[in-house]
Amino acid sequence: MWPRNASPSTGNPTTETSVCSLIRFDVITLFPELFEPFLQHGVTRRAFEGGQVTVKLWNPRDYAQGGYRRVDDRPFGGGPGMVMMAEPLFQCLQAIRSDRGQDRVAAPLWLFSPIGQPLNHAFVESVQHSSGAVLLCGRYEGVDQRFIDLHVDGQISLGDFVLSGGEIPAMALLDAVARLMPGVLHDEESPQQDSFHPALGGLLDSPHYTRPEVWQGQGVPEALLSGHHARIEEWRREQSLDLTRRWRPDLLPPKS
Repeated sequence: MWPRNASPSTGNPTTETSVCSLIRFDVITLFPELFEPFLQHGVTRRAFEGGQVTVKLWNPRDYAQGGYRRVDDRPFGGGPGMVMMAEPLFQCLQAIRSDRGQDRVAAPLWLFSPIGQPLNHAFVESVQHSSGAVLLCGRYEGVDQRFIDLHVDGQISLGDFVLSGGEIPAMALLDAVARLMPGVLHDEESPQQDSFHPALGGLLDSPHYTRPEVWQGQGVPEALLSGHHARIEEWRREQSLDLTRRWRPDLLPPKS
């Protein structure tokens, strides 16, 4: 289940990076401090500071019971590690739903996990045109399956490997969406030259060169120095096709 249009709302979460936006992400994380430098530096900060993308950080420990604010416990059946408890996550999610004033249809909950759908450009573009989502960053051995079964609407994966938590995948999604927002990159056409973009037919981008013209005995392809725009575009197209054939043939359209 992917996001649909909705309107932003107000509330009192752990951290808020802007007061109004076109897209809002609520991130459930035990380590909100990991996001602070990411949101404040780099070209994508323009999207966060300008209100095009709002990011609110929620710590489930704030919704845990008892003096220790416990959010994890040992797994039934034994085994190493700990499991994130369902109740603190549920209470945190309830607070987010109340703050947004939206149900799970307008703001779905996505979990970053190995079984998730691979994060790709087509998915990022769909998110760019949505009202956002709630992002759950798992930790330890994972999340209590009962919470996943009842409340998670979709799962996302960065690839066939395991990280110590979902914060890095969440940042990857936020970065990919933010850089597509109008005005974030200096050149509005820049994203259209990216690998996987429909403007390139979903192919890999062509190689890039800059000054000096000769470096360690290696020159720049003559076509790029010609000043002939049609020739340059033809060269780039040929390079994109060649790179895609060699490294990602799965991206090529099927032969008729």
